[in-house]
Amino acid sequence: MVSEHSDAQDGETAALALKILVAGGFGVGKTTLVGAVSEIRPLRTEELLSEAGQLVDDTDGVDQKVTTTVAMDFGRITIRSGLSLYLFGTPGQDRFWFLWDELSQGALGAVVLADTRRLEDCFPAVDYFEHRHIPFVVAVNCFTGARAYGAQDVSRALDLDRGTPVVLCDARDRDSGKEVLIRLVEYAGRMHTARLLDSVG
Repeated sequence: MVSEHSDAQDGETAALALKILVAGGFGVGKTTLVGAVSEIRPLRTEELLSEAGQLVDDTDGVDQKVTTTVAMDFGRITIRSGLSLYLFGTPGQDRFWFLWDELSQGALGAVVLADTRRLEDCFPAVDYFEHRHIPFVVAVNCFTGARAYGAQDVSRALDLDRGTPVVLCDARDRDSGKEVLIRLVEYAGRMHTARLLDSVG
């Protein structure tokens, strides 16, 4: 979580920048989401898939994908005056998960993108954030041609903790992505406030 304070003498309000992770399985739309909502040109660390990677990367269901994120994606979006989000998209393949610990340092919360055609691919991300008590929402990326499932169906299938939000979205659409991020900030804010009250109580 990064805080930026402006000069109070100028009459400006303090600006707050929050760190958000965008996680999920390989090919689920993390890079697409960060690129769709970012108001700056997103930083991407994509490389072409290689023959060597075919032995370790599961590309079932994403046969058309030709690139992969090898470190992170980065973007920024202003939610309202004085509140910006710094978005860090995590790499999806197992072999890059060692980067998650570094990326998650100081994060307010996370978006776990899910594809109902390969729902099991987001289990590692769900487990990661649950075990580290990092608030997260599950955002179901509604791919064309995929069978539609309701939020409750997805919540039960993933065995989510009670109250964990599940939202439907289109990762290509800026407004849809922004709604997911607002939902996360609201949820994470409630979670952090409740923990603070518990600690002082």
